Amino acid sequence: MWGIIPAAGVGSRIQPLAFSKELLPVGTQVVDGTERPRAVSEYLVERMLRAGADKLCFVISPGKSDIVEYFGGAVGAAAICYAVQPRPLGLCDALFRALPLVAPEEPVLVGLPDTVWFPEDGLARLGPGLSFLCFPVDRPELFDAVDATPEGEVRQIQVKHPAPRTRWVWGAFRLTGAILRALHRLWLERDRRDEYVGTLVNAWLARGGAARAVRAGEAYVDTGTLHGYHEAILILRRRAAVAAADAEAGAPLAP
Repeated sequence: MWGIIPAAGVGSRIQPLAFSKELLPVGTQVVDGTERPRAVSEYLVERMLRAGADKLCFVISPGKSDIVEYFGGAVGAAAICYAVQPRPLGLCDALFRALPLVAPEEPVLVGLPDTVWFPEDGLARLGPGLSFLCFPVDRPELFDAVDATPEGEVRQIQVKHPAPRTRWVWGAFRLTGAILRALHRLWLERDRRDEYVGTLVNAWLARGGAARAVRAGEAYVDTGTLHGYHEAILILRRRAAVAAADAEAGAPLAP
């Protein structure tokens, strides 16, 4: 299973940074007994591995060698490779840079490396075909809202719509290599004008394609803004406090 991680964006909303926005320290983790800062993109990598990805492709811009230096050639049991997006031409263009690596029958996970979301096993809840992991947010107009039937059939993706019909937005998705190829053919047919996945998927749906919305998300934060960064830190602290309290409550009493 592939995990495609589009990491070519310039991060203009949270500049100035001296490094790629995907390496922004958000929270900490313990490695070999030592606590260290955690790059925000590590949350997505962890969730992809948990869902079964054994190959990861970071799509980077030419100037983002620090991501290569940080992750290297493998994480855990998963091999890592890198594809280059020469110019920032949008998410669709970035995803299709990985297309030559993916066989038609292979499942593919896609997520955004500057986000933090829960539950950790959200990607594992996505089924075959094209399916979106959806999260409830307070300001869906800032994201891509997924309008779906109560049964989860996607009717339309409302891309940064000022008055979306739902507060559920997509934060990650799963598809197959064959569907990725079909979307690429449609993208080319539409003169590559789709910058956002949502508009391309809407055209796919109009052609008779199908997609599912899985409303399994609990919390979703985009750390690409200073406000989002602070919100992510707050959510992580709250969850750590709850986990610590649960562990203490379940610990045996001292003799």
